[in-house]
Amino acid sequence: MTTPHLAFMVLINLIWGFALVAGKGSLEHFPPFLFMAIRFGLVALVLLPFLSIHWGRMRDVMLIALCAGPIGFGFFFAGLAIAEASVVAIASQMAVPISTIFSVMFLGERIRWRRWLGITLAFLGVMVISFDPRVFSYIEGLIFVLCSAIVGSFGTILQRRIKGVGTFELQAWVATVALPFSLAATFLFETADPVALMASADWIEWGGIIYVAFASSLVGHAGIYWLLQRYEVSQTAPYTLLAPLFTVTFGVWLLGDMLTERMIFGGLITLAGVLIISLREKKFTERVTRGA
Repeated sequence: MTTPHLAFMVLINLIWGFALVAGKGSLEHFPPFLFMAIRFGLVALVLLPFLSIHWGRMRDVMLIALCAGPIGFGFFFAGLAIAEASVVAIASQMAVPISTIFSVMFLGERIRWRRWLGITLAFLGVMVISFDPRVFSYIEGLIFVLCSAIVGSFGTILQRRIKGVGTFELQAWVATVALPFSLAATFLFETADPVALMASADWIEWGGIIYVAFASSLVGHAGIYWLLQRYEVSQTAPYTLLAPLFTVTFGVWLLGDMLTERMIFGGLITLAGVLIISLREKKFTERVTRGA
């Protein structure tokens, strides 16, 4: 990887790493479903030109949109509103081992002992974090984030099967589908007046939503897609683990998150497991390709 592309990769992870901290700041003012509605509304407005119907594939598009939009992010933002950003950053990495398990269940993929080791380590690390007394105070938030990882992983499996739908096209559908569901959830489950909340938000609280909507979703995802067209997954996967490390750093520095030895130890175990899975995923793909 060239030096400019390496710097771009680090920048993407820096953007992702700060997103949880920015979102956490906004969630101190906005309730989760209203936050989600505004976020997806902004994305839908920008990506409206990419919205197009793919006949014969709309069922899968809608399922992916529901998993990646109102259901997955609904759980995620509900968890982020309760739990510390540092713990959420680590727990959200469980999407990698869960996606691998789902690929065995639904796609018939075969995995060997190294990836099973990675899966075991990832789950073990989260268990270590979960039994930390400090995390017990917001264990519901951790459970919400894990539910988000499960739903998002199922959406990832569906994305592997769908063909001919571009990245921005899919993101446009995710935002468009998520917006009405988020608004409905806001009026059904959140008691505060959404208009009053939006009117009383300061520039920092609005800035968090705008950052998550544009910098994280559009710049970050578009950037990683651009890099994956030029480099192998094995070259990019290790760098993606910088994102949770950046989040932990920003969380401690800006939000005052407290890290115990158990949380640090569990986080390192989880990230080690995710790294093993990510690297072995590429080697398995290469073997299948050569045998085809």
